[in-house]
Amino acid sequence: MEKAKVYFTDFHTKAFGDGLPTKLKKMLKKAGIGHIDMKGRFVAIKMHFGELGNISYLRPNYARAVVDLVKECGGKPFLTDCNTMYPGSRKNALEHLECAWQNGFTPLTVGCPIIIGDGLKGTDEAMVPVEGGEYVKEAKIGRAVMDADIFISLTHFKGHEMTGFGGALKNIGMGCGSRAGKTEQHSNGKANIDATRCVGCRACLKQCANDALHFSPETKKTSVDENHCVGCGRCLGACNFDAISFAHDAAIEMLNRKMAEYTKAVVYGRPNFHISLIVDVSPNCDCHGENDVPILPNIGMFASLDPLALDQACVDACMKAQPLPGSQLAANMSQKGFVDHHDHFKNSRPECEWRTCLDHAEKIGLGTREYELIVVK
Repeated sequence: MEKAKVYFTDFHTKAFGDGLPTKLKKMLKKAGIGHIDMKGRFVAIKMHFGELGNISYLRPNYARAVVDLVKECGGKPFLTDCNTMYPGSRKNALEHLECAWQNGFTPLTVGCPIIIGDGLKGTDEAMVPVEGGEYVKEAKIGRAVMDADIFISLTHFKGHEMTGFGGALKNIGMGCGSRAGKTEQHSNGKANIDATRCVGCRACLKQCANDALHFSPETKKTSVDENHCVGCGRCLGACNFDAISFAHDAAIEMLNRKMAEYTKAVVYGRPNFHISLIVDVSPNCDCHGENDVPILPNIGMFASLDPLALDQACVDACMKAQPLPGSQLAANMSQKGFVDHHDHFKNSRPECEWRTCLDHAEKIGLGTREYELIVVK
């Protein structure tokens, strides 16, 4: 496979000149976003709206720049993300949209509709075959994501406590999974019901196809029969009271491989384009309700038709950067007995692992890790 082209521009601007959104547009045009035939087509722009309390997510201004370009190309854009498997401010479409609005993402600010990809409760999903998948035969992807004719990812490249970093593959593979899809990637286990939260509404029973949930008329509570539970996660979206949970017990290496296969399910067979910004590189995911000081300096904006090459280029750029003083990464490196992994993300969170994801993505033909970096001034 020939090298992929990855385009890059830094965050420097001239005084009284064009701002960063304009600079982003210029780079995207150089990267060939205009070569995609968007006329009259629905274009999903996948991004993360940030958890309430976290302010390291990408500013809406960047989303607006991408939206404007899609409109210039004749496309019909919408911003999208799917609901989370964990309780928080984005576990259903109503709260998810409220969170997005509070964080500055509205049709007025971004210039297009915002659609939660897997519907009201996170159960509106498409079963998408994974070409060459070893661990996932059918990925559970938010239906609105798959209904789009063209797919664009807009990613905040930052640290992550499990997968080392959250880049394009995580934004796509994990982010586009429905609640059940996220459960499939994160968990090897079975459903657990917190009896103190269960109100006995029995909505979850309608979602279980395996006779694993049973309601007790005496206790007015629902319980799990582990002998029948297959861990599909469909009950998760049915519960409005956060009574059902799944342990995040999948080995990180397995999570990474499944995430790569989910990514392939999303992008395979349709035009796709990918953008990552290395800015405000927090040590943890934007799913946290808080963010810490950045571990690395702001590096720049990257774009490619190949999401794997994009992640490789971004991680390479991060490894060349110097840790920021006062950050979690710098504090770890100054500790007595520190063991240098020669990896900023692993030095920041020693329990994390990211190489498996890129290795497996290449193995299943998602893209290439070989790239040519093209600098746009």
